[in-house]
Amino acid sequence: MAVWEQVLLGITALVVLFLFWPGVKTAMQKSKEAENPDWMGALIPVGLVILFAILLIIVARS
Repeated sequence: MAVWEQVLLGITALVVLFLFWPGVKTAMQKSKEAENPDWMGALIPVGLVILFAILLIIVARS
């Protein structure tokens, strides 16, 4: 990947973070106020998807 593409990708990531931050901040505040936060029910499937994506990347590179 060329340097200008990496810079453009970085700028795009920062803009996306900037646009979504207010919603993320609100969601985090509401989750702190929840009576029974069940994060493990959400984190386990998300973690498995991330591990699967990493596995696919490793397999595709070799």
